[in-house]
Amino acid sequence: QVQLVESGGGLVQAGGSLRLSCAASGRTLSSYTMGWFRQAPGKEREFVAGISWGGSSSRYADSVKGRFTISRDNAKNTVYLQMNSLKPEDTAVYFCAADSARRWPPGRGEREYDYWGQGTQVTVSS
Repeated sequence: QVQLVESGGGLVQAGGSLRLSCAASGRTLSSYTMGWFRQAPGKEREFVAGISWGGSSSRYADSVKGRFTISRDNAKNTVYLQMNSLKPEDTAVYFCAADSARRWPPGRGEREYDYWGQGTQVTVSS
């Protein structure tokens, strides 16, 4: 079983950048396809980005394509989400998640991921 801990959230002005990190422990991260999801107040959790276990394949929600980049460093057991050109509508709690089935390409649905972190708050002010 893997444990996931997100960090890097915070308050940023529109147009700014943040980099989220998701550190894994308990098992090596290369055993999992990884994803980032987010949940805004009053809304359902939604897919943001996913990356295959080896890092060769990634996919993004249309709303973040061209602005966010997912990456991973399996040697450091960490997955990242670089967020640029942030908008107020990006405000949400961001979660990382692990898929033990190692789907390729990465899944977009919550049910395709087995393990979840506690989330980190990202707030973008206008």
